[in-house]
Amino acid sequence: MASIQTFTDVNGTRLYYEVAGSGNPVIFIHGFGADSRVWDSQFKTFAEHYLVIRYDIRGHGKSAVPSGERYSHADDLKALLEHLNIPQASVIGQSLGGGIALDFALAYPEKTTSIVLVDSTLDGYQWSNEWNESWIPIYSEFAKSGASACLPVLLAHPLFAPGFRQPALKARLAEILSDYSGWHIMNPDPVIAGDPPAIQCLDQIQVRVLILIGELDLPDFHAMSNILLEKIPNARKIEFVDTGHVLPMEAPEKFNEIVLSFLVSDRDHF
Repeated sequence: MASIQTFTDVNGTRLYYEVAGSGNPVIFIHGFGADSRVWDSQFKTFAEHYLVIRYDIRGHGKSAVPSGERYSHADDLKALLEHLNIPQASVIGQSLGGGIALDFALAYPEKTTSIVLVDSTLDGYQWSNEWNESWIPIYSEFAKSGASACLPVLLAHPLFAPGFRQPALKARLAEILSDYSGWHIMNPDPVIAGDPPAIQCLDQIQVRVLILIGELDLPDFHAMSNILLEKIPNARKIEFVDTGHVLPMEAPEKFNEIVLSFLVSDRDHF
Protein backbone atom coordinates (compact mmCIF):
# COMPACT_ATOMS: atom_id res chain seq x y z
CA MET A 1 0.00 0.00 0.00
CA ALA A 2 1.36 3.39 -1.02
CA SER A 3 2.08 5.92 1.68
CA ILE A 4 3.15 9.55 1.86
CA GLN A 5 6.39 10.14 3.78
CA THR A 6 7.24 13.79 4.22
CA PHE A 7 7.90 16.74 6.55
CA THR A 8 5.89 19.75 7.57
CA ASP A 9 6.77 22.95 9.42
CA VAL A 10 4.15 23.47 12.13
CA ASN A 11 3.99 25.06 15.57
CA GLY A 12 7.57 26.34 15.34
CA THR A 13 9.14 22.99 14.51
CA ARG A 14 9.65 20.50 11.68
CA LEU A 15 7.89 17.15 12.00
CA TYR A 16 8.34 14.01 9.97
CA TYR A 17 5.15 12.06 9.30
CA GLU A 18 3.71 9.29 7.18
CA VAL A 19 0.12 8.86 5.94
CA ALA A 20 -1.63 5.91 4.28
CA GLY A 21 -5.11 4.54 3.73
CA SER A 22 -8.49 6.24 3.80
CA GLY A 23 -11.50 6.55 6.06
CA ASN A 24 -11.75 7.64 9.67
CA PRO A 25 -8.40 9.04 10.92
CA VAL A 26 -6.22 7.14 13.39
CA ILE A 27 -2.93 8.57 14.61
CA PHE A 28 -0.09 6.64 16.29
CA ILE A 29 2.34 8.26 18.78
CA HIS A 30 5.55 6.49 19.83
CA GLY A 31 7.38 6.57 23.15
CA PHE A 32 10.51 8.25 24.52
CA GLY A 33 13.74 7.54 22.66
CA ALA A 34 11.97 5.70 19.87
CA ASP A 35 10.28 6.90 16.68
CA SER A 36 7.39 6.09 14.39
CA ARG A 37 8.96 2.79 13.30
CA VAL A 38 7.64 1.28 16.53
CA TRP A 39 4.35 1.03 14.60
CA ASP A 40 5.71 -0.92 11.62
CA SER A 41 3.48 -3.90 12.43
CA GLN A 42 0.39 -1.69 12.66
CA PHE A 43 0.76 0.93 9.94
CA LYS A 44 -0.14 -1.04 6.81
CA THR A 45 -2.67 -3.27 8.58
CA PHE A 46 -4.64 -0.35 10.00
CA ALA A 47 -4.37 1.53 6.70
CA GLU A 48 -6.54 -1.18 5.13
CA HIS A 49 -9.42 0.19 7.22
CA TYR A 50 -8.54 3.77 8.22
CA LEU A 51 -6.64 6.89 7.27
CA VAL A 52 -3.52 6.24 9.32
CA ILE A 53 -0.93 8.79 10.44
CA ARG A 54 2.27 8.14 12.33
CA TYR A 55 4.89 10.76 13.11
CA ASP A 56 8.14 11.38 14.97
CA ILE A 57 7.53 13.61 17.97
CA ARG A 58 9.74 16.65 18.47
CA GLY A 59 13.35 15.67 19.13
CA HIS A 60 12.92 12.08 17.95
CA GLY A 61 13.52 10.22 14.72
CA LYS A 62 13.64 12.56 11.72
CA SER A 63 11.82 15.45 13.41
CA ALA A 64 13.66 18.55 14.58
CA VAL A 65 15.03 18.80 18.10
CA PRO A 66 13.48 21.44 20.38
CA SER A 67 14.75 24.99 20.20
CA GLY A 68 14.85 27.31 23.18
CA GLU A 69 11.16 28.11 22.74
CA ARG A 70 8.59 26.48 24.99
CA TYR A 71 6.29 23.98 23.31
CA SER A 72 3.80 21.21 23.99
CA HIS A 73 3.49 17.87 22.23
CA ALA A 74 -0.30 18.28 22.27
CA ASP A 75 -0.02 21.53 20.33
CA ASP A 76 2.38 19.88 17.86
CA LEU A 77 -0.19 17.15 17.26
CA LYS A 78 -3.02 19.66 16.86
CA ALA A 79 -0.97 21.59 14.31
CA LEU A 80 -0.14 18.41 12.39
CA LEU A 81 -3.80 17.40 12.20
CA GLU A 82 -4.77 20.89 11.04
CA HIS A 83 -2.06 20.73 8.37
CA LEU A 84 -3.66 17.49 7.16
CA ASN A 85 -7.18 18.97 7.33
CA ILE A 86 -8.23 16.33 9.86
CA PRO A 87 -10.86 17.69 12.27
CA GLN A 88 -10.69 14.79 14.75
CA ALA A 89 -9.03 11.42 15.16
CA SER A 90 -8.66 8.33 17.27
CA VAL A 91 -5.34 8.65 19.10
CA ILE A 92 -3.15 5.66 19.95
CA GLY A 93 -0.09 6.28 22.12
CA GLN A 94 2.58 3.98 23.55
CA SER A 95 4.48 4.91 26.75
CA LEU A 96 5.26 8.66 26.48
CA GLY A 97 3.00 8.66 23.42
CA GLY A 98 0.14 7.63 25.69
CA GLY A 99 0.85 10.58 27.94
CA ILE A 100 0.78 12.85 24.89
CA ALA A 101 -2.53 11.31 23.81
CA LEU A 102 -4.01 12.10 27.23
CA ASP A 103 -2.73 15.68 27.18
CA PHE A 104 -4.11 16.13 23.65
CA ALA A 105 -7.53 14.77 24.61
CA LEU A 106 -7.73 17.08 27.62
CA ALA A 107 -6.59 20.15 25.68
CA TYR A 108 -8.61 19.41 22.53
CA PRO A 109 -11.55 17.12 23.40
CA GLU A 110 -13.41 18.17 20.26
CA LYS A 111 -10.58 16.73 18.16
CA THR A 112 -10.44 13.37 19.95
CA THR A 113 -12.76 10.52 19.03
CA SER A 114 -11.25 7.77 21.18
CA ILE A 115 -7.97 6.93 22.89
CA VAL A 116 -5.85 3.80 23.15
CA LEU A 117 -3.22 3.97 25.91
CA VAL A 118 -0.45 1.39 25.59
CA ASP A 119 1.80 0.99 28.66
CA SER A 120 1.15 4.70 29.07
CA THR A 121 2.82 7.37 31.12
CA LEU A 122 0.64 9.83 33.05
CA ASP A 123 1.56 13.46 33.61
CA GLY A 124 1.61 14.22 37.35
CA TYR A 125 2.32 10.66 38.47
CA GLN A 126 5.08 10.41 41.08
CA TRP A 127 7.61 7.90 39.80
CA SER A 128 9.04 5.45 42.29
CA ASN A 129 12.58 5.72 43.65
CA GLU A 130 13.39 2.44 41.91
CA TRP A 131 12.39 3.87 38.54
CA ASN A 132 14.34 7.10 39.03
CA GLU A 133 17.43 5.25 40.21
CA SER A 134 17.29 2.88 37.24
CA TRP A 135 17.96 5.79 34.89
CA ILE A 136 21.02 7.15 36.72
CA PRO A 137 23.53 4.88 34.89
CA ILE A 138 21.97 5.77 31.53
CA TYR A 139 22.11 9.53 32.08
CA SER A 140 25.63 9.23 33.51
CA GLU A 141 26.94 7.26 30.54
CA PHE A 142 25.18 9.57 28.10
CA ALA A 143 26.75 12.64 29.67
CA LYS A 144 30.19 11.04 29.78
CA SER A 145 30.41 9.29 26.42
CA GLY A 146 27.46 10.27 24.23
CA ALA A 147 24.60 8.46 22.56
CA SER A 148 26.45 5.61 20.87
CA ALA A 149 28.32 4.57 24.01
CA CYS A 150 25.15 4.83 26.05
CA LEU A 151 23.14 2.45 23.87
CA PRO A 152 24.26 -0.81 25.56
CA VAL A 153 23.38 0.65 28.98
CA LEU A 154 19.98 1.78 27.70
CA LEU A 155 19.24 -1.60 26.15
CA ALA A 156 20.11 -3.27 29.46
CA HIS A 157 17.31 -1.38 31.23
CA PRO A 158 14.72 -3.83 32.64
CA LEU A 159 12.03 -2.00 30.67
CA PHE A 160 13.10 -3.90 27.55
CA ALA A 161 13.96 -7.30 29.03
CA PRO A 162 10.69 -9.13 28.24
CA GLY A 163 10.69 -8.08 24.60
CA PHE A 164 14.34 -8.95 24.16
CA ARG A 165 13.50 -12.62 24.54
CA GLN A 166 12.64 -12.23 20.84
CA PRO A 167 15.99 -11.77 19.03
CA ALA A 168 14.46 -10.07 15.98
CA LEU A 169 12.61 -7.57 18.18
CA LYS A 170 15.78 -6.85 20.15
CA ALA A 171 17.69 -6.11 16.94
CA ARG A 172 14.95 -3.86 15.57
CA LEU A 173 14.43 -1.91 18.78
CA ALA A 174 18.18 -1.49 19.18
CA GLU A 175 18.26 -0.05 15.66
CA ILE A 176 15.48 2.40 16.48
CA LEU A 177 16.95 3.51 19.80
CA SER A 178 20.39 3.94 18.27
CA ASP A 179 18.94 6.67 16.05
CA TYR A 180 17.67 8.70 19.01
CA SER A 181 19.49 12.03 19.22
CA GLY A 182 19.70 12.01 23.01
CA TRP A 183 18.74 15.68 22.99
CA HIS A 184 16.36 15.40 25.98
CA ILE A 185 19.05 13.72 28.06
CA MET A 186 21.74 16.28 27.26
CA ASN A 187 19.57 19.41 27.42
CA PRO A 188 16.86 20.97 29.59
CA ASP A 189 13.61 20.34 27.73
CA PRO A 190 11.37 23.46 27.42
CA VAL A 191 8.26 21.29 27.06
CA ILE A 192 5.19 22.76 28.75
CA ALA A 193 3.65 20.53 31.41
CA GLY A 194 -0.09 20.41 31.88
CA ASP A 195 -1.48 22.82 34.47
CA PRO A 196 -3.12 21.10 36.23
CA PRO A 197 -1.45 17.82 35.24
CA ALA A 198 -3.45 15.13 33.50
CA ILE A 199 -3.63 12.95 36.61
CA GLN A 200 -5.91 15.57 38.17
CA CYS A 201 -8.22 15.84 35.14
CA LEU A 202 -8.89 12.27 34.07
CA ASP A 203 -12.57 12.49 35.01
CA GLN A 204 -12.97 15.11 32.26
CA ILE A 205 -12.24 12.61 29.49
CA GLN A 206 -15.57 11.65 27.97
CA VAL A 207 -14.50 9.57 24.96
CA ARG A 208 -14.00 5.81 25.00
CA VAL A 209 -10.58 4.75 26.29
CA LEU A 210 -8.84 1.42 25.95
CA ILE A 211 -5.93 0.79 28.33
CA LEU A 212 -3.43 -1.90 27.35
CA ILE A 213 -0.66 -3.09 29.65
CA GLY A 214 1.89 -5.88 29.47
CA GLU A 215 1.84 -8.33 32.36
CA LEU A 216 5.65 -8.09 32.59
CA ASP A 217 5.85 -4.31 32.37
CA LEU A 218 7.42 -2.50 35.32
CA PRO A 219 5.43 -1.66 38.48
CA ASP A 220 5.16 2.07 37.78
CA PHE A 221 3.35 1.42 34.51
CA HIS A 222 0.95 -0.98 36.20
CA ALA A 223 0.28 1.65 38.85
CA MET A 224 -0.46 4.26 36.18
CA SER A 225 -2.74 1.89 34.28
CA ASN A 226 -4.73 1.30 37.47
CA ILE A 227 -5.10 5.03 38.05
CA LEU A 228 -6.25 5.51 34.46
CA LEU A 229 -8.84 2.75 34.79
CA GLU A 230 -10.12 4.11 38.09
CA LYS A 231 -10.32 7.77 37.11
CA ILE A 232 -11.42 7.78 33.45
CA PRO A 233 -15.21 7.36 33.24
CA ASN A 234 -15.47 5.28 30.05
CA ALA A 235 -12.33 3.16 30.18
CA ARG A 236 -11.58 -0.53 30.10
CA LYS A 237 -8.27 -2.34 30.52
CA ILE A 238 -6.74 -5.43 28.95
CA GLU A 239 -3.55 -7.03 30.25
CA PHE A 240 -1.35 -8.91 27.78
CA VAL A 241 -0.08 -12.13 29.35
CA ASP A 242 3.69 -12.81 29.28
CA THR A 243 4.34 -9.49 27.50
CA GLY A 244 6.40 -6.44 28.45
CA HIS A 245 6.48 -2.72 27.72
CA VAL A 246 6.49 -2.54 23.92
CA LEU A 247 3.21 -4.29 23.11
CA PRO A 248 2.91 -3.22 19.45
CA MET A 249 6.23 -4.91 18.69
CA GLU A 250 6.09 -7.80 21.17
CA ALA A 251 2.59 -9.06 20.37
CA PRO A 252 1.57 -7.34 17.11
CA GLU A 253 -1.12 -9.78 15.99
CA LYS A 254 -2.98 -9.72 19.29
CA PHE A 255 -2.50 -5.96 19.57
CA ASN A 256 -3.92 -5.36 16.10
CA GLU A 257 -6.90 -7.63 16.68
CA ILE A 258 -7.87 -5.96 19.96
CA VAL A 259 -7.36 -2.36 18.83
CA LEU A 260 -9.10 -2.83 15.47
CA SER A 261 -12.07 -4.33 17.29
CA PHE A 262 -12.12 -1.36 19.65
CA LEU A 263 -12.01 1.14 16.78
CA VAL A 264 -14.95 -0.41 14.94
CA SER A 265 -17.29 1.26 17.43
CA ASP A 266 -15.95 4.69 16.41
CA ARG A 267 -16.90 4.46 12.75
CA ASP A 268 -20.25 6.21 13.18
CA HIS A 269 -18.86 9.00 15.35
CA PHE A 270 -17.35 11.13 12.57
